[in-house]
Amino acid sequence: MENTLTTTPAAVPAPSSRKQRDLLTFAAIIGGLLLFNFIAQRFFFRIDMTEEKRYTMSDATKKLLRDLKQPVTVTVYLTGDFPPAFRRLEQGVRETLTEFQVYGGANLNYIFIDPSAGSTEAARNAFYQTLFKKGLKPTNLGATENGKRVEKIIFPYAVVSSGGHDKNVLLLRGNQAAPAEVRLNQSIEGLEYELASTIRGLVPSMRKRIGVVEGHGELDNVQAGDMLGSWQQQYDVFRVTLSKVKDLSALDAIVVAQPKTPYSEDDKFKLDQFITQGGRAMFFVDALRVDLDSVSRNGASLATPYNLNLDDLFFKYGLRLNQNLLLDLNSGQIPLVTGMDGNKPKIEPMPWQLYPLINRFSPHPITRNLDAVYLKFVGNLDTVKATGIRKTALMTTSRYTRVLPAPVPINFNDARLEPNPKLYQKGFQPVGYLLEGQFTSLFANRARPGTLQFQPEKPANAKPSKILVVSDGDFIRSEVDPKTGNPYRLGFDRLANTEFANRELVLNATDYLLDETGLIAVRGKQITLRPLDKVKLAEQRRRWQLLNLGAPLLLLGAFGAVRAWRRKRRYAGFAS
Repeated sequence: MENTLTTTPAAVPAPSSRKQRDLLTFAAIIGGLLLFNFIAQRFFFRIDMTEEKRYTMSDATKKLLRDLKQPVTVTVYLTGDFPPAFRRLEQGVRETLTEFQVYGGANLNYIFIDPSAGSTEAARNAFYQTLFKKGLKPTNLGATENGKRVEKIIFPYAVVSSGGHDKNVLLLRGNQAAPAEVRLNQSIEGLEYELASTIRGLVPSMRKRIGVVEGHGELDNVQAGDMLGSWQQQYDVFRVTLSKVKDLSALDAIVVAQPKTPYSEDDKFKLDQFITQGGRAMFFVDALRVDLDSVSRNGASLATPYNLNLDDLFFKYGLRLNQNLLLDLNSGQIPLVTGMDGNKPKIEPMPWQLYPLINRFSPHPITRNLDAVYLKFVGNLDTVKATGIRKTALMTTSRYTRVLPAPVPINFNDARLEPNPKLYQKGFQPVGYLLEGQFTSLFANRARPGTLQFQPEKPANAKPSKILVVSDGDFIRSEVDPKTGNPYRLGFDRLANTEFANRELVLNATDYLLDETGLIAVRGKQITLRPLDKVKLAEQRRRWQLLNLGAPLLLLGAFGAVRAWRRKRRYAGFAS
C-alpha cells in the first residue's frame, strides 16, 4: 500500500478582510491620538529631565504668575543674528518666557524685537536712539567661537509693561571679571528671578514699610538718595528718629546707615525689641572715623574708633565689629597730583588699598553671581557664640589683605608707593554677614533703660528675624554730581566710569529680608556649564561629522534590507 503525503497551502486572508483589519487599525490609532490630545489639554504636565531642573519654575514664580490680575507684556530686544554663544542666552530668555506663559496664561505675553532689523542705516540709528531714551544701553560682548574671537553689539534688555508702567530688565548679569561663557551662563541662571521680580514690582500689592534711622549723624537724603529712590519703587520708606517714637512696631524693616554719634540706651532698647520681635534690620556701620577733609588739608590724619554704643548689641547677636582697617591689593583708585602739565597740575588715578574691591561672595541667593562691589575704609567682622543663630559670611576681601589695628595713619601719598606683597598675607577677611534666627534680647532679665520695667528672658511676642551687617558705612552712599548736586546711581565710580554692584546687593538683601514668598531663593538656581574639550573637538571634528551624516544612512539602508529579506521569506511559498 503506497502512502502519499499531501500538503495544503496556508489559507490566504481574503483581500476584503485584510483591508477591514487595516482600516480598523488605522481608526484605532487615530482614535487613540484624539483621546490622548483630549486628555493632555485638560491635564497639563511637563517632565523636566535635566539634572539641574533648569526648566522647572519655583513655586513662588508660579503663584506670582497665576495670581496676575492685569495683562503683563514683556518686550525683549535681545534677538538678531548672533553667534551661537549669544543665541544661547536668547534661547534661555525664550524658554523662560514660554514657561512664564504656561502659568500666566492670557495675562502674560511676550514679543521679541531685533533692534538692528531696520531696512536702512538711518532707520536703525533712529530706533537705537529710541532705546537710548528708554535707558537701554548697548553692550559689546565678546566670546570665542571655533577658536576665533567674536564680538557683537547687543541690547541685553527686556521691558516689562503693565498697568501703564514700564520697567527695564538687564538680562546680561553676572561677574564681569568672569570669562564670557561663564558670564552668559550666570545670566541664564538669573533669568527667572530678574523677570519675576520685575513683574512683582509692577503688580499692586501690600507694600512693606522700611524705616531709615536718623538722629545719630546717619547719611542724609542726598547721600543715600539713589538707594532711597530704589526702595521707594517697591516699599514705603520713612525717616525715623528713635527718640521721637514709642517703638518701631509699625515698620517691617529698619536701616542704620553710617551713624557717627552714640546711640542712647533707650534708642538701643528700641532697636533690640524690634529685632527680637521679628523685625528685619540692615546695618551699614564704620568701626573707625576717617576725616578725608583733614587728610586733604594736612596731608595726613589718624583713623580712630567710633563710639556708637552698638558693640554690645552686635556681640549679643553673635557678631563683633573689629576696630581696624583692611588694605587689599585688589582695590579701587583715587586721583592724585603726580606732576605739572604746563601750569596745570597733572592728575592721575592711583591704586588705593583702603578702597577694596570685593569679588569673592557666598553662594547665598543675596550674593550669587554678583558683580564686584566697592567699599571704602572697611574693617573686618568676627563671629561669636550666639545660640540658635545661623551666620553667613556674604562677602570677603581677596587673598592679599592687610589688617591695620586702630589708630591707623591715613596719607594720600601712600598711594604713590609700591605695596609690599609680603605685608598682604592675612587672607580672606569677612566684611558682610547675614544673621538669621531667634535673637536673644540684650536687655533680657534687665530693666528697660530709665524705668523699673523688668524685661523677661523670652518675651511672649518673640519671633525669628534676619539681620544684615556690613562693616562699611559708605556702602550705600552715592557719589554726588558736583555740578547738579544730585546723587549718582549707587556703586557708580566716576574715576573708573564703572558701576559696581552695591545697589544690586542691597536690593537683593532687602528682598531676602522682607519677601515672604521666597522668590529671592530663585537666585540660587544653578545651571552647570559643561564645555566641550576644545582640543578633542578640533581633532575629532571630521570623524563626528562623518558619523552623524553616515550612521543614519547606514541604519536606514540596513533596515530596508532586513525588511525586504523578511518580506521575501514570508511570501516565498506563495510565489511557488
